[in-house]
Amino acid sequence: MNILERIGAYAAERVEAAKQKVSPERIEEQAFSLPVGEHLFKKALNTEELSFICECKKASPSKGVIAEDFPYLEIAKDYETAGADAISVLTEPKWFMGHDSYLKEIAGEVGIPVLRKDFTVDPYMIYEAKVLGASAVLLIVAILTASQLEDYLGVCKKLGLDAIVEAHDEHEVDAALTAGAEIIGVNNRNLKDFSVDTNTSARLRKMIPDDVIYVSESGISTAEDVKAVVAMGADAVLVGEALMRAEDKSAKLREFRAVDNR
Repeated sequence: MNILERIGAYAAERVEAAKQKVSPERIEEQAFSLPVGEHLFKKALNTEELSFICECKKASPSKGVIAEDFPYLEIAKDYETAGADAISVLTEPKWFMGHDSYLKEIAGEVGIPVLRKDFTVDPYMIYEAKVLGASAVLLIVAILTASQLEDYLGVCKKLGLDAIVEAHDEHEVDAALTAGAEIIGVNNRNLKDFSVDTNTSARLRKMIPDDVIYVSESGISTAEDVKAVVAMGADAVLVGEALMRAEDKSAKLREFRAVDNR
């Protein structure tokens, strides 16, 4: 079992434990009692310039603890002030040391859309995301069947949530498009072995139609990397570790944003 399969299996265990505390019927009721979203996440990425999704992440399986000190609310507010278009919040607790409360608190404090970054293996997690205040969720093609992907996108639509459908190769991009994805994220990090190849985004870019928002994820650490993303025609970029390791996160984000002169 590779690391992605292990994380997915643990996510399924988490869901079963959560259902014992709040039933599926109750979480759905809570989610549908909230206003239907206005697809603010998608709108935030649909701009003339490169959009930045900035990540609040304490740790990762490949790097271990990234931020011993993790004032997540302060970090999120700094991102917003520095011009982030959206914020990604890790809620996976074991490998990424995330927590649902991080998402809930950040979503309640910032005025830009927030993505629940987790390993969605059950519709329950989508309803949870809505209740926690997320504007979008992550759906990873590699851990979902074609029917699951289509069903989960349907749940998102009913709730007014957006979804980044994450792909790693040509087959997965094709599966994302077939399911009706409106935002596709190409992860330069292979989540099966955590190797990084920034050419992945460039290679798969040609498969994605102009009316689908294209996000390049992972491996973006320098202004030169951002230039390459702009050159390949990405609509948005998700940046995590480079910002989390920066002493001045606002300055680093401003440096990245200054690259795009379209």
